[in-house]
Amino acid sequence: MGRAFEAGSMSESAVAAAVGYDELATLKLVALDGGRSGPVKLSCSGVANRLDVSNQTASRRLQRLEEADFIDREVVSDGQWITITDAGESALRQEYADYRRIFETPSVVVLEGQVTGGMGEGRHYISLSGYMKQFKDRLGYEPFPGTLNVRLDDDAVRARAGMTALDAVPIDGWEDDERTFGPATCYAASVAVGGDSYEPVHIIVPERTHHDESQLEIIAPDKLRDELDLDDGDAVTVRVEEAAYE
Repeated sequence: MGRAFEAGSMSESAVAAAVGYDELATLKLVALDGGRSGPVKLSCSGVANRLDVSNQTASRRLQRLEEADFIDREVVSDGQWITITDAGESALRQEYADYRRIFETPSVVVLEGQVTGGMGEGRHYISLSGYMKQFKDRLGYEPFPGTLNVRLDDDAVRARAGMTALDAVPIDGWEDDERTFGPATCYAASVAVGGDSYEPVHIIVPERTHHDESQLEIIAPDKLRDELDLDDGDAVTVRVEEAAYE
């Protein structure tokens, strides 16, 4: 978790604001051509024709995607090689999750993964009063000062997008005299290993995080490693459900 809870800079926000629906449509086109798996060769004129826009507009959209770190580009004499970055794939997964919310109504999302070691910063950030009071009021418990870190299997990374269709508990951002701490979202869940299971737990997802989509951070009233006798590398099943919050 750590620095993930600190608010982002204005320059990052400005870049993100430049990526709108038009740029996402362009990103989707690159993905459909195979840009998720490796470089694809495209020309501005070809992109323009498929999007029914001018060459200049297509060029601007690609430039904005590159500035937002959603794509990597290598310009050559007869076009450009484009690869979608992790940030670009994350944006597409969010679009996918939004459409799932429109057309599907999942009640449970099941994620498989392995326990991993954390960076040791979760203890400090979870214990901060600005977060702890909200955890107690909104989750109904004071979390153990630390997180259980789980690396998701490939199938679970794809299934994770369904989490955003579930009701969750918001944790507001706040600030002290020195800095600003960003908001987060908590998804109600349970953790199971073998025949043992523990709940309630919550998957905590900071608005800004240095983790990619393959990582989960889980908080609970107790130390889950002790309660479930977990070691690094142990396989666990995380069941994410609707959270009761008003």
